[in-house]
Order: sequence, then structure tokens, then C-alpha cells
Amino acid sequence: MAEIEGLSVEKLHDGIEIVISKEHRFGTDAFLLADFAAPRHKDSVCDLCTGSGIIALLMYQNFKPKHIEAVEIQQEAHELLKMTLSRTGIDCITPILGDLREYRPEKELDLITCNPPYKINGTGAKNDTEASSIARHELMCTIGDVCAAAKRSLRFGGRLCVCNRPERLCDIMVAMRENGIEPKRVRFVSKTPETAPWLVLVDGRKGGTSFLKVEPQLYTMNPDGTFTDELKRIYRQI
Repeated sequence: MAEIEGLSVEKLHDGIEIVISKEHRFGTDAFLLADFAAPRHKDSVCDLCTGSGIIALLMYQNFKPKHIEAVEIQQEAHELLKMTLSRTGIDCITPILGDLREYRPEKELDLITCNPPYKINGTGAKNDTEASSIARHELMCTIGDVCAAAKRSLRFGGRLCVCNRPERLCDIMVAMRENGIEPKRVRFVSKTPETAPWLVLVDGRKGGTSFLKVEPQLYTMNPDGTFTDELKRIYRQI
């Protein structure tokens, strides 16, 4: 493939490094979702729309699940994750280049995570590049596609954890229920107590009964502009 523009390496915790590019970066939402999902050591996990693999790497770093598959449709992002795994020697993450609508794991999974495109296709301004548009707009997959993949791939009682903008919460819950996944936990994320939420985290269980827990709001910034203790914990700074 062609040379990837703007390659750089960012350090995570415990000496793990991730290779990123100008087009395939990551933000706070990846750290929040990995922490919210919190896989167990015995879990078989898949991260859909993995991009350069940040959520898969954070789950490996912080929770050490048994195995993680990382599915991405964009060749460049897939190559970045392969570079990262070659640099780090991590062997329990398997990068998969492909469409999540066609993804079929060999065995049923305990957990699926997904930081999907947030914007409905046809709404809002498109980004300058195709890669950015695919990452942010539902061009290649919808939240319904993510939930259908989870329905196929999770064991009974397995979990699907996603993040999105709060205005998409109804879409997420409807798509989950249409695919036999019951929303069980919701947590909103705000910058401060005075600001509206900018992110929502949702945990659904395949075959679960109807009961939804709304968790305490997560705040990311103190009044003086510093990170809150919870965000520092998530970033592994304390």
C-alpha cells in the first residue's frame, strides 16, 4: 500500500506505544469506553471499528482479557495496528481487516466494544477526507449494523458496550432491543457539572431482562481546568 502520511508514536501506560497517523488518531472517548467496558481476564473480546486499535490496546493494558479481535474496514488504520503489534510484541490482539457486517468470530464472544461513527449519514458537514468521514459519519456502518453484529457474535449473556453522542441514545437503545440486547447500564460524561453531557456510554446484555441502571455522571475537568481524579485514574495518571 502507499506510504502512510503523518506517522507518529504515542506512549500509553506501562511502556506501551501506539502508532497513529494524521488520519487515524484517538481521543478521550476511547479511554472512557475501555474503562467502562472493563473486560474480565477470562473474556474473549472484539473491538469493532477499532481504527488504529486504541481501545483494544487499552483493554489489553488495563484488564488483560484472554483474547481481543480488532476489526477495521480501512486498510490504513489496519496497517497502523499491525505496526503497533509488531513494535510491542503483543500477541493476544488479532487485527482483522474487514466489514463488521460480515464479521463472524470462530467462537461466541463475552464482550464487544465499539466506538462507532457518531453522525447519521447526510447530517452535518462532512470532513475533508474520506477516512475522517468514514470514522465520523455512518457511511460504512450504522448503530443498527453494530448491534446486529453483536447479536450474531455474543454468547447469551454477553455484553455490548458502545459510546456515542447523547442525542443518539434513543437510536442506540432501539437498535439494541431490536437485536435482542437489553440496555443495562448508562453513564453520561460532562466536562463539568455546569455543562451538558458530550458523551454517553451504554452497556447492553444479550438476552438480558428489562432493568436499566443510570450511573453517576462522569466529570472530566475541575473548576481550575485540571483533570478530575476519575479522569486521572482512567488515564492511569494516579
